[in-house]
Amino acid sequence: MKHLPSPTRRTLAVLAAGTVAALALAGCSTGGDTGAGGNAGSGSFDSIEAALEKGGEITYWSWTPSAEAQVEAFQKEYPNVKVKLVNAGTNNEEYTKLQNAIKAGSGAPDVVQIEYYAFPQFALTDAFTDLSQYGFADFEDDYTASTWNSVTDGDAIYGLPQDSGPMALFYNKTVFDAAGVAVPTTWDEYYEAAKAIHAANPDAYITNDTGDAGFATSMIWQAGGKPFETSGTDVTIDLQDAGSVKWTENWNRLVEEDLLAPYGSWSDEWFRALGDGSLASLVIGAWMPANLISGAPDGAGDWRVAPMPTYDGAPASAENGGGGQAVTKQSKNPELAAGFLWWLNNSEESISIFLETGGFPSTTAELSSKEFLAEAPEYFGGQKINEVLAAAADDVVEGWSYLPYQVYANSIFGDTVGQSYQDGTDLNKGLTAWQDALVEYGNAQGFSVNK
Repeated sequence: MKHLPSPTRRTLAVLAAGTVAALALAGCSTGGDTGAGGNAGSGSFDSIEAALEKGGEITYWSWTPSAEAQVEAFQKEYPNVKVKLVNAGTNNEEYTKLQNAIKAGSGAPDVVQIEYYAFPQFALTDAFTDLSQYGFADFEDDYTASTWNSVTDGDAIYGLPQDSGPMALFYNKTVFDAAGVAVPTTWDEYYEAAKAIHAANPDAYITNDTGDAGFATSMIWQAGGKPFETSGTDVTIDLQDAGSVKWTENWNRLVEEDLLAPYGSWSDEWFRALGDGSLASLVIGAWMPANLISGAPDGAGDWRVAPMPTYDGAPASAENGGGGQAVTKQSKNPELAAGFLWWLNNSEESISIFLETGGFPSTTAELSSKEFLAEAPEYFGGQKINEVLAAAADDVVEGWSYLPYQVYANSIFGDTVGQSYQDGTDLNKGLTAWQDALVEYGNAQGFSVNK
């Protein structure tokens, strides 16, 4: 799944306000109580199979490019089922509509596309059906540990993973070679490479970063940070933990010494720079190859993939992007909806369609398949890049969690940490300001934060 540009703060503020209202309506319930105010099911996968055989109609909200072909394939396999596909907008545009439907008590789809960072928010408001009642716990080993953790809370299962974004180093080999730079395996080596590349060509930078919440949290994750912990409505925020400080001390060098390109990601300038070599690398999720191939065709043959640099040279990665689907509590046919969700993320045909449109898998079977690992795109010089990316999926650091209001948290990142980027000052001060704002906001909305 392509990592999309951040929405406006106005859009996210509206979404955050809706979340607070929903929390009040839901009584801040957690943990998969499917009996109260929801669509209790029969409690086994047999009911899923029976529902698929019987048929019916469900609605599916998704913005992914693979959705239409997946729905067509599903309906061909299950002709008694009609799936109404609705593009309700990408990420936060869809989340705002979903939150409004939850608040109104009607209008939500049966199945909805959700990014991993947004799952906790909707799970806390009791918006999703707990799929453990249908035996979905049996599917845990079908997915990578990090993606499974992203759709579950204890024994409750709020969705199934679709794609993943384990991070790796995408680098322009031609630029690195011209600057006499070896592929960095540590962040210290990456810093030295940044200086060498910029010295060889003042118009070239090792990467860009103007302040992105998704990137920053992924980097803290890789550094071993665990700044967000939640138990019900009790929230702990510590953006001065060891991992957070480790990342800021590393990245500060690049910010303060003007070694980062001064433009944002996903812009025309960014794609041009990726194509002409003035942007020499990206530390980003494994879904990036299709975006490079389509967005920076002039870079064909120059790019390669390597493991993400680490602090001590030992393998370590983090998720960056990705998401799955959930069945909403408003569904009048939860077994059928759950069956469709199961097919989307378990069927070989569905997964194949998803990969053909540029997605990166979350299923362990696909990540270990010989065919998948043998792919050698010409764009990457014939390198078997999936060998590197699949290994990154195995190396994702365990124990990460997002805030139950992460959507809002990301929206104010630019006002806090983003200012440190603009001023070229200590990122840790920016993280401190972000934490202060998040603690104040959470307590004002009825959470108990850092108490």
